[in-house]
Amino acid sequence: MYPNLYYVFKDWFGVEWSSLKILNTFGLMVALAFVAAAIVLSSELKRKEKLGLLHPSEETIVVGKPASIFDLLFNAIVGFIFGAKLVGLLFNRPPEINTQDYIFSRNGNIYGGILMAIVLVAIKWYDKNKQKLKTPERRTVRIWPHDRVGDIIIISLIFGILGAKLFDNFEHWDDFMKDPVGKLFSVSGLTFYGGLILAAIAVCWFAYKKGIKISHLVDAAAPCLMIAYAVGRIGCQVAGDGDWGIPNSAYSSDAYGNLSLAIPGAFEKTIQTNSTYYLEGKVMDRTGKSVFVTDRTYPSLAEVPHKSVSGVSFLPKWFFAYSFPQNVNNDGIPIPGIKEDHYSVLPQPVFPTSLYETILCTFLFLVLWAIRKKITTPLIMFGIYLILNGAERFAIELVRVNKAYSVSNFTFSQAQEIALMLILGGIALIIFAKIKYRK
Repeated sequence: MYPNLYYVFKDWFGVEWSSLKILNTFGLMVALAFVAAAIVLSSELKRKEKLGLLHPSEETIVVGKPASIFDLLFNAIVGFIFGAKLVGLLFNRPPEINTQDYIFSRNGNIYGGILMAIVLVAIKWYDKNKQKLKTPERRTVRIWPHDRVGDIIIISLIFGILGAKLFDNFEHWDDFMKDPVGKLFSVSGLTFYGGLILAAIAVCWFAYKKGIKISHLVDAAAPCLMIAYAVGRIGCQVAGDGDWGIPNSAYSSDAYGNLSLAIPGAFEKTIQTNSTYYLEGKVMDRTGKSVFVTDRTYPSLAEVPHKSVSGVSFLPKWFFAYSFPQNVNNDGIPIPGIKEDHYSVLPQPVFPTSLYETILCTFLFLVLWAIRKKITTPLIMFGIYLILNGAERFAIELVRVNKAYSVSNFTFSQAQEIALMLILGGIALIIFAKIKYRK
């Protein structure tokens, strides 16, 4: 596993640069996911603009004004937060607290925050003062939809994270009530569909206010959403963020995460040996202290979910089962001899569902990209995306670890319930589009 770039450089180049520990691989892949989304969305919007489906809007702006109090205050706040966290990570982070937890905590270096706030305020003041006119002027500018991709991505990022946290806390309400502040500011616990729903609402509202046709915008967004999800899941797999599947009892792993085909009774022996982990979420850490490492606990060992699936010979074992050694969450049991920040391995190999989703969603992106020019009826493209996305997620949930709910004698996870609604919503949207745009 590569929780951060320190482990990447150590494994690939044999160098140990501790400063790289602040650069998390999961965050890097999320950033790349937004970059991929921006590239694809911009390309599709430009194509629709050339077809005459999307048009520019005119806005009046004022140029030549000096920096306002709001501009300086905003830069000061952003600079303080960024400086406090960056300097804190470099010089003040306790070794027992990982980078993600530190970033989302209330800790930071106040002097670093003040220094960065002064720097950003000075830059903003200088930039505005350089462009200042004796008499500020009003100018009318023409803005095309593809010019607003940056705004759309930022809105998606903010409301996506907010929605992901809200839906996750709703799903784990009991845990949230025990520690509301800790759960809100924790890096863990992000529900994709929560982020998708809230971000979609925010972006559609922004498009409506800016005069962008929502039907063409969502069609353009369909392939970009699929590829962004595929890239983001690479971060989940590489970092080992806990978004994995249920145990695959066809395989066993040693104390270092090396895989082998399981002998009869091996799975039962493993969970019995690690019963405290599966029943209470606790293990003995490197110092011999009992600590919580996971919230995936079960009432009894007999209720630990698992499936037995042996892989084909031409594919590696880790394609079917993986123990996520040195995962970013330190979920699992300590690996002997490891003295680094991330030192745990799962006692029983699990299905690497984030890997499956990366492969599936990349394929589905290629499908959407191939058919996008052939579909001329608005909203059809987005309806197809909803159906494909829902079907993919529903299938993956069959081997994923998630809290389940009973509905009319059927058991579903929250993600599966939303996936079913997306499939039905996609079908309904296609029918609606066929009727609305029949002519």
